[in-house]
Amino acid sequence: MVKFAPYIQTESQKIGRQNVNPKTLSYIVKRILLAVLTVWVVLTITFFVMHFVPGGPFASEKAITPAVQAALEAKYGLDKPLMEQYWTYLVDAFTKFDFGPSLKQRGRMVIDVVKDGLKTSAKLGLIAALWATVAGVVLGASAALKRNTVLDRIIMVISTAFVSMPSFIMGSLMLLFFSVKLGLVPANGETAKGLILPVITLGLSPMANIIRLTRSSMLDVLGQDYIRTARAKGVAPLRIIFGHALKNALIPVITYIGPMLAYIVTGSLVVEQIFAVPGIGRAFVQSIINRDYPLIMGTTIVLASLIVIMNLISDILYKIVDPRIDFS
Repeated sequence: MVKFAPYIQTESQKIGRQNVNPKTLSYIVKRILLAVLTVWVVLTITFFVMHFVPGGPFASEKAITPAVQAALEAKYGLDKPLMEQYWTYLVDAFTKFDFGPSLKQRGRMVIDVVKDGLKTSAKLGLIAALWATVAGVVLGASAALKRNTVLDRIIMVISTAFVSMPSFIMGSLMLLFFSVKLGLVPANGETAKGLILPVITLGLSPMANIIRLTRSSMLDVLGQDYIRTARAKGVAPLRIIFGHALKNALIPVITYIGPMLAYIVTGSLVVEQIFAVPGIGRAFVQSIINRDYPLIMGTTIVLASLIVIMNLISDILYKIVDPRIDFS
């Protein structure tokens, strides 16, 4: 046993080294640093663009005197030099997640407004992403298995129509038909029943993209040699479809889900405005109209961070699903 001990120790060390892939770890660290850099660039551009636009956040106030405007600017620190404002905001945002007070929603901090909006937008986005993914995979796989049939053509026509039609047009049509004409659901999204139309509207375009992704990927997988080998060996058709073909065909879909979820939440700006949903999208649009600088900055940073994080998670999941991918 003494003679084999060094060999056993060496093999266990090799296994330990194999479990920790330096390339994967290096890739994740680089992506995290790149994510922080991206958020900083977005913050910087948004900050200076907001301050270079003519006018100001208090220009819409009724009968405001120069003395009152100067007092308001001093209260919110807008009278300080621009670079000093930028540095203070940068430090507070990255170290304390403090985006300052809202200039229009008096007495409320931006982070509280963003949190309240995200509660609704996240719920809206998750439900829309869930049904869009399930429906997209089922319809896409069905179209691939029934290639060049009537079912395939119908599914592809539907997916093309939903991809081509903007969400605000689809939302307006659904609002007019189901709420105004038929009165089946409320015209605003302030209740649970009123969220049905926004959820459907947000999920239609992602569902159409998943249909097309799943169909093309499924057709490519069904033409591979290992699928033909499995059929030649007499493997059950359902096992071939669900155990081999669909599993590998979902790899492109998985990479799309992360950005799709971020797109649904960030892309709900117009949809939330149409259906009067009290989410982060509606708060963002209102902040632009009211020129609420801190709220514009806070929502922009949160939405940019969400997109970056979802892309990072998507890339890591891609590696987990397909270990053949080499991060280099």
